[in-house]
Amino acid sequence: GQPFALSGPVDPALHAEDTGAVFQNQYSPAPFIGRTGSWRSNGSPQDAGNDRPQNAANSNRLKASRMWGGRLLLACLGTLVLFAVMTGSLPACAQANFDRPGGDYMSSPLPSGDPADCALVCERDRRCRAWSFNYPNDISHAALCWLKNSVPARVADDCCVSGVRGAGVVEPRNGAVETSIDRAGGDFRSFELKRGDGDEVCKAACAGDNKCRAWTYARPGYVGRDAHCFLKKEIKPPRRKPGFTSGVVR
Repeated sequence: GQPFALSGPVDPALHAEDTGAVFQNQYSPAPFIGRTGSWRSNGSPQDAGNDRPQNAANSNRLKASRMWGGRLLLACLGTLVLFAVMTGSLPACAQANFDRPGGDYMSSPLPSGDPADCALVCERDRRCRAWSFNYPNDISHAALCWLKNSVPARVADDCCVSGVRGAGVVEPRNGAVETSIDRAGGDFRSFELKRGDGDEVCKAACAGDNKCRAWTYARPGYVGRDAHCFLKKEIKPPRRKPGFTSGVVR
């Protein structure tokens, strides 16, 4: 508690340095080296300064990851929206070899025998929600168009082509059998088929005759009252014709 005096000359710079060292030891978490101006490495500001570039790099990587994640999410959403628009804009197709029994409020003969004309009649009638086209048969020798005020469930039946309002007619294609296709000309033989015989009988007749290269089957009511088969020695170009089915054998 008593004051004391230093003997001899005192270097002011050394005195200031020693005083600073004592002050740092008492009040600072880490000693400061006055001559170098740096902190020691035990959790000092020098180490914190060295961590700043690394922290900045980590922050930049996080920002980039979030940015690309956002872009990927937007791209996925855009793809889903585009798919929904495209599928929503695709026209509905009529279903060949299917009937929709029930819901009828009007029927009329179709002299053209074309299912597409039945679809057009439904399109022009505001009451119509679905339609069925019936090929000529033993009971009705003319093609019929049935308009419906509901959408009944479909039932497999080769008597008919059915669809909903706005549906276009797309005939099935499987390569071997060409639905609604005629190959006119080149015939070397034609004959009537028995009641109940379909296009498979005509196809088999062509396959069993070495002279036959192609065939055409006409449904009942399209060439005559009964179904007809035409065997051809030449392959003629196909053209659309409702009620006809063709194929090439060899």
